[in-house]
Amino acid sequence: MSVKKIYLIRHGQTDFNVRGIVQGSGVDSSLNESGRRQAARFFAAYRHVPFAKVYTSLLRRTHESVAGFLELGLPHEQHGGLNEISWGTREGTRITPEEDEEYHGVLQDWRAGRTASCLTGGESPEQVAARQRPFIELLLSRPEEETVLVCMHGRAMRVLLCQLLGYPLSQMEHFEHRNLGLYELDYTGSLFTVRSFLDTRHLHDAE
Repeated sequence: MSVKKIYLIRHGQTDFNVRGIVQGSGVDSSLNESGRRQAARFFAAYRHVPFAKVYTSLLRRTHESVAGFLELGLPHEQHGGLNEISWGTREGTRITPEEDEEYHGVLQDWRAGRTASCLTGGESPEQVAARQRPFIELLLSRPEEETVLVCMHGRAMRVLLCQLLGYPLSQMEHFEHRNLGLYELDYTGSLFTVRSFLDTRHLHDAE
């Protein structure tokens, strides 16, 4: 039985990440210098992998993170289902525990299993999961694409990993993420397994 291999990465660093400003799906930022170095290091480490296709969200920070692979001419598809969660009215603002009780209250709701909760004007994890499911179905309907690269966003990645691995959304905090950190997953036709959990060895020279 052939095994489908999925290389799942978060986009590289942006200035908004450094400044602690919420991006979500409504802030279409670019990588900063550090993020471009991270992308270059990832490309150098994995350019030999025979990716059949590169999948990204609609947002430029994911496109820029895989630019090296796209320049090789690899097929590329972008999907709104891979976009980051919408943080509603909080997008573009800086959030700290002292400044925004609503934000941290929603995170507490999610940990308690109330995953239909959302910020004002934003999405819930359940809504993100619902828009990801068509992408998951598309991915699994293409067995000929044996090895693929998927670049997306931190919170949305947590939701996706819960779905692929059969965890409740309340457990998504267990899936840590880092700019250009890598999860490698195998799919046997019935089950996803994690082959590599947040691998960042390729970034050691990019800091």
